[in-house]
Amino acid sequence: MRVIVDARVIQDHFPGIARYTFNLARALAEISPEDEFVLLYDPRAPNAHHNLAELQHGPHVRLLPSAAPLFSLSEQWRIPRQLASLTPSVIHAPYYIRPYLMPAPVVFVAYDLIPLKYPEYFSLHERLAFQFTMRLSLRTAQAIVSTSRSTAQDLQQFYGVPPERLVVIPGAADAHFIPQPAFTIATLRAKYHLPERYALYLGSNKPHKNLVRLVESWAHVSAQAPEVKLVIAGHWDPRYEQAKERAKALQLEEKVLFAGPIADADLPALYSGAEVFIFPSLYEGFGLPVLEAMACGVPVICSNTSSLPEVAGDAALMVDPTDVPALSQAIARVLADAGLRQHLREKGLARAAMFSWHRAAQEMLVLYHRLAERRPAGRPLSGISAR
Repeated sequence: MRVIVDARVIQDHFPGIARYTFNLARALAEISPEDEFVLLYDPRAPNAHHNLAELQHGPHVRLLPSAAPLFSLSEQWRIPRQLASLTPSVIHAPYYIRPYLMPAPVVFVAYDLIPLKYPEYFSLHERLAFQFTMRLSLRTAQAIVSTSRSTAQDLQQFYGVPPERLVVIPGAADAHFIPQPAFTIATLRAKYHLPERYALYLGSNKPHKNLVRLVESWAHVSAQAPEVKLVIAGHWDPRYEQAKERAKALQLEEKVLFAGPIADADLPALYSGAEVFIFPSLYEGFGLPVLEAMACGVPVICSNTSSLPEVAGDAALMVDPTDVPALSQAIARVLADAGLRQHLREKGLARAAMFSWHRAAQEMLVLYHRLAERRPAGRPLSGISAR
């Protein structure tokens, strides 16, 4: 079986999708040497976080420069023409904006429906573009993968996708996310000028990440635990400065540190050095940072919404992300109770171990083979009905 993975998303513009696609591709190559994997990548795209050469686990894995970049009109005909010459058995499409007429069955991965769940954060143009391209991607896929049951339910609710066309395949924390020794954590603190004691948020600053409420909650927490600072780390979009503005308005400039992007190699130490990891997002298609923090032995507080309960299970303290007093109380409780922190550490380590990229790859391979056996590679696709 020859599988084409559209790996053009492995670039800096797609931090979450890039990580899922990269780790899945690596696991597929490791467990299935009898199949051939062609990874279509964009050599022009900025990619500071993932070394594509790591995916070449033998002669059954090939890196192929793409004929067209993402978001280009020409990808609609150049990519299908390029792939047709390879006679693929299955095509793995990890993003909804993609070529829609492909020369083999398509497995499409849908991560979330944020523009539909929280339309107030998007312009009318952005919402309409998302609705159109997502619908087209669902309609032209032969199988649809979601990373959580929550997203699968959203796809059924908003697009009427039949359950039989949906497969849930969650991700996992990468193997290098493990508790780090004290000297590694100390080196990280010095490198990024971090305080001795800190609570951590890691992720983007997009509105649905709910950072304004996190900052507001910290105004209460810092009064009870003045020696602990809040570190907000991750990619920062200058369009969304509200959290920084709120911290300034509440005079928390000395209590809240906006650390910006952290190198991937430093993330395990960043997690490991935290007293608690806080993830108050309003909506997540999966919520990978929760698992990464747990795998590093960090107590976790997260939202009780969307996919996060199914990811965290009973291994995190869960709160209503819109309830600032409840969030404040949860953080203060974890910081004050060493026994609770140890309990959450142990539960989190066990929970993170339940998720595996090799298991995800095995489930994806079953899906690939099922589609590949339905018709010969290269045969034109028939029409697909979807609402």
